[in-house]
Amino acid sequence: MQPDLPVHDHVFLGPAHETNARRVRWVVALTCVTMLAEIAAGAAFGSMALLADGLHMATHAGALGVAAAAYAYAKRHARDPRFSFGTGKVGDLAGFASALVLGVVALAIAAESALRLVAPVEVAFGQATLVAVVGLVVNVASAVLLAGGGDHHHHPHDHDDDHHHHHHHDTNLRAAYLHVLADALTSVLAIIALLAGRNLGWVWLDPAVGIVGAAVIASWAWGLLRVASGVLLDEADPALLEAVRRAVEGPGDARIADLHVWRVGPAAHAAIVSAVVGPRADAAAIRARLTGLPALAHVTVECRAAAQRRHSTGGAPGGPARPAVQPL
Repeated sequence: MQPDLPVHDHVFLGPAHETNARRVRWVVALTCVTMLAEIAAGAAFGSMALLADGLHMATHAGALGVAAAAYAYAKRHARDPRFSFGTGKVGDLAGFASALVLGVVALAIAAESALRLVAPVEVAFGQATLVAVVGLVVNVASAVLLAGGGDHHHHPHDHDDDHHHHHHHDTNLRAAYLHVLADALTSVLAIIALLAGRNLGWVWLDPAVGIVGAAVIASWAWGLLRVASGVLLDEADPALLEAVRRAVEGPGDARIADLHVWRVGPAAHAAIVSAVVGPRADAAAIRARLTGLPALAHVTVECRAAAQRRHSTGGAPGGPARPAVQPL
């Protein structure tokens, strides 16, 4: 009779999940209050600039609301058995959706700016500048609130192919940060263009910088889309794959026949290792070799020998292995 196997949970939420969720909720509240104030003031004073910016902030409030909802959903269903590897990737799904929204916002800004280049419209420079300054203050405050998460200290478009830079990134928080950063960028560019338009008569500069801002936001959206989609599609990190391979094959008594490594949470990876081993190596030994890789939170090991097959499944590396079983 085989001994009982330990029961492993699959809670792979980020180490700062609660803190990041609280930050996002504060930013949602700040954005909603500002949005409502601008819409109310625009309606009361007949300012289309205020109304337009209030409605624009509504799109960001919606995207940030999705981020907040993702944190709550991931925590509520963290131990739901329907999710084989937990809910650690819910934030990446929300980040993917936010990237799409950012892309749509960039297209809308570019289209409107192009139209204004062809057919300039009258701009109320004083009111528009005030709105841009208010928006900038709100977005700087929001960025400060989100900055403590530490997952976006890289440059916003740092989305090269070395995905090991994103091992501990909370994609959901990164998406929320990019939304407020995109809004702050548009506010800065708008202030510059409006001041130039009022003082120098450069009316064309407003739509021109709008196109530049749209291009930058689109670049950020594409980078976020690449990172989030890579996680959702279980894209492997080459550096971590190589580290697992070296750890398993280093002593020279094992050879990897099949290897799968994928991310299951902001700071957690799962691995399935199938190895052909010599007489002195077994599943427990292979698992012990992987204990030096803290990125691995859930490891399954299969060891194959000439006459028998041994399996080990479960949570963190180094746990007990199942006894050898003869192949059918």
